[in-house]
Amino acid sequence: MRTYVEEQVAKGGYGSVSEYFRELVRLDRKRKATEHVEAMLLEGLNSGTATQMTDEDWEDVRQAVREKLAKRKGLS
Repeated sequence: MRTYVEEQVAKGGYGSVSEYFRELVRLDRKRKATEHVEAMLLEGLNSGTATQMTDEDWEDVRQAVREKLAKRKGLS
């Protein structure tokens, strides 16, 4: 494995083995985030028949966002 990693560092223009591993971690995190979003989209698609959003629904969404922002500001 060591030889493989060293070859990848040389071919990929990485400055060090550590830099190569950091890139692998970044790519893995991005892949997992993409998988999570895809799973959430599929869950939404499979959750039933879509209904029209009402003004009350939108206000509930706005209120939830306001509360989240207030919590974040309180923690800062």
